[in-house]
This record gives sequence, structure tokens and C-alpha cells, in this order.
Amino acid sequence: MRKLSFKQIAPFLVLAIVAIAALFIKPVSDFVDTGKYSAADITWIIVATALVFLMTPGLAFFYGGMVHRKNVISTMIKSMVATGVVTILWVTVGYSLCFGESINGIIGNPLTHLFFKGVNSGAPWSLAPTIPLTLFALFQLMFAIITPGLVVGAVAERIRFTSYILFIALFSILVYAPIAHWTWHPEGFLFKMGVLDFAGGTVVHISAGCAALAGALVLKRRQAHIDHREIPPANIPYVLIGTGLLWFGWFGFNAGSALGANALSVSAFATTNTAAAAAGLSWMFFDVLRGKKPSVLGFCIGAVVGLVAITPAAGFVAIPQSIFVGVLASIISNVAVYYKQKSKLDDTLDVFPCHGVGGMVGMLLTGVFATKAVNAAGNDGLFYGNASFFFTQLKALGIVVTYSFAVSYGIFKFINFIQPLRVSSEEEELGLDATQHDEKYLQGTLLVQQNGILQEEPAGE
Repeated sequence: MRKLSFKQIAPFLVLAIVAIAALFIKPVSDFVDTGKYSAADITWIIVATALVFLMTPGLAFFYGGMVHRKNVISTMIKSMVATGVVTILWVTVGYSLCFGESINGIIGNPLTHLFFKGVNSGAPWSLAPTIPLTLFALFQLMFAIITPGLVVGAVAERIRFTSYILFIALFSILVYAPIAHWTWHPEGFLFKMGVLDFAGGTVVHISAGCAALAGALVLKRRQAHIDHREIPPANIPYVLIGTGLLWFGWFGFNAGSALGANALSVSAFATTNTAAAAAGLSWMFFDVLRGKKPSVLGFCIGAVVGLVAITPAAGFVAIPQSIFVGVLASIISNVAVYYKQKSKLDDTLDVFPCHGVGGMVGMLLTGVFATKAVNAAGNDGLFYGNASFFFTQLKALGIVVTYSFAVSYGIFKFINFIQPLRVSSEEEELGLDATQHDEKYLQGTLLVQQNGILQEEPAGE
């Protein structure tokens, strides 16, 4: 057996320390239902939590279908592994950093709910009084899981697996947790400014999109990108399956953010579906205007952009206006992808133009089309005569973009300093499935006759 380095031992060692420390946390009884909880709300949020979880494997299929087939497995696992890393982080300290006792509106006190202390027997979250605090914490966990998973698409086909695991941990603590606290905690400074983000356009998509841009810049271009080699998608039906799972799960993402089985969740459900439909058609038809043929990828990417854009607005805008949100966001992201492709930026699967730009458009359009007629706890936007709220959203956009990009850039640089962030050129050429995981994706097999004998070979070889 070859000698292991400390870098190889460290991940297991950290997990073992956490597991042993957890043994000494005093167990407490589960929450007692004193009649203040709603069975309907609990049922819906449990379902919504499961739906949001489903988005992560959906994302894995969505990304995995678009990369070269020698990188399918490595791309998919980088999204899925976040379910493990972020869950352990969330239970130990992540939830407390996001929703613990506020420290000057900047971050939650990590000791408030260390190892979920006081979560399963504590008072419900102030903005979700009809469901147990444990359920609220689990629902929020699913958002924290998918956010670093989104970044995978920008750094696919060249980032080292162990380096990406470290990125997930650092990003969750240093980027996701502060922005979630600022935006969703009643004492967070963006919340107090009056910023509205219903389900994570700022917290999830802008933060992930800016981190994706930072990662692409630090990792630099793939050799295939430098050589202008066209990389055929591994499996377009995977992209279609992934889109369907994402769209389905997004109903929990947005409608579940009403935190109850109520009229607002119904409205958010409707705006989510409408914006996605409009955006999918908009992307596809806009491609036709540019002389292309309508494509499966075009509709799927457009639909996801629509889902991204409606996320911050879902519980604040009316259903008719969600059509405009989807159409406009899709066109802007389509144009952004076009100009990105002409640049030297190697964002493999266009995460920044789609999730980053899509989230920014949704954030600003919330400032335009939000109305108290839909949500009395919200605000009226620019379209209804309230320019100050639009500028509040614009100011918050600038803050979050600057912070998430700068800190994410620093995280990638730090990881690269302590261990290689990028695989070698030989590993990149062979593919990350084989070199990082010793596994291989086969899209199918072909029967090939060699020396009079039929043999199986991978399709596309």
C-alpha cells in the first residue's frame, strides 16, 4: 500500500472529527405541537423540501448531458457531492451562520445552533410560525446544497475533484451564508434596507453566477477552447431529463418559499411555470430570428433562465407580468451567451450568462413589477410608481455581485495556492471521468467486426 499524503488523509480526518464531536451533543426531545402548527403547511413544506432536493440530481443531468462524454461522470458527481458536504456543514455550523442570532446584520452567531442545538425543540422561525423550526432549517438546507452545485458548469472539464470539494465548503461558509443572512434574516442589513428576494435570485443564482465567473477566470481556458474545437454534447436527452427535473423541483423552490400552503404559494407556483414557459419559447424563437434552427438545447436553456429570473420575483409579481420577465431574461441571457462565445472567457456551460445574468435581470425586474396586490408584505415597484424600491434592488445587486465575485475569486486563488486547482494537460485530454474517478461513461455500444469477430466498442469512439 502506497503512503498517503496529509492532503489525502485530511478530508476523512475532518469528517471523523465532526462525527466524534457529534457524539457529545446532548439529545433533546422533538418539538411539541401545541396547536400553533398547521398540518397543511407542514405537509406542503415537507413536499417542497423534497422537490428542491430533486433539483440537484436534475442539475447533474442538465450539466452532464452538455459536456464531452469523457467528462460526464466527473461533472455530475461535482453537483451531487454537494448533498454530502453541505448537509454536514449545515448541521454543524451553516444553519447557524445563516439564521442564528445576528451579529450586526452581517452574519449569524455560529454558536446559536451549533450542531443544530435548539433547532428541533426551539420556537418556530419568526417568518414561518406554522411549521417547526427543524422543517424550516431542512427546507433552507436544500437551497444551500444546490448553490455551489450550480458553479460546476463553469469550471467543468478541467477542475480537480478534491479542489472542488474544498471550494464547496469555503463557498458555503464565506459566500452563501453571509448573503443568505443579509437577505433573509430579519436582522440582515439587506433585509432591513427593504430588499426583496422571494426564493433566492440573489442568494442562490447571483452568488453562484459570480462565483462561476471567478472560477472560469482563475482556471483559465481549456485546451479545446483555445484550439476552437467544437465539443459535442454527450447526451441531449440527459439535458431534457435534467430540465424536466429542475422545472418540477422549482415548484418547491419558489412556491415552497411562501412557507405555507396558502394563496401566495399558489401565485408563486403559477408565476414560476409561466415565466419558464415564456423563456423557453423566447430563447428558441430568438435563435430562429438569428438564422438558427429551433433546438432542444435552446428551449431547455431558455426555460432554466426563465426559472432563474422569476425566482426573486415569484411571490411579488403577478402572473401576466411573469411572461414579460421570462421573455426579457431569456433574450438578455441569449445575447450574453453570444458575446461570451466571442470572448476568451471559458465558462464551459454558460453559468454566468444564464444563472448570473438571469438572476440579475430577475432581481431588477422584481424592483420593476413587484406589487402589494400580490403580496402585502412586499412593495410596489417602478412600474407602479415606486422608483425608490427599484434603486434599493439595484443597490443590493451591486453589493452582492461585488462581494460574491471578490470572495469567490479569493477562494479559488487560495485553493490553487495550497493544492493544484486544475488537472494536468494530460488528464484534461484523457478526460476527468477516467483520471479523477477511474470510471467511464458509455453512451451506448457499437458492434464492430474485427478479424471476423463481432466486438463491442463505445459509441462515438
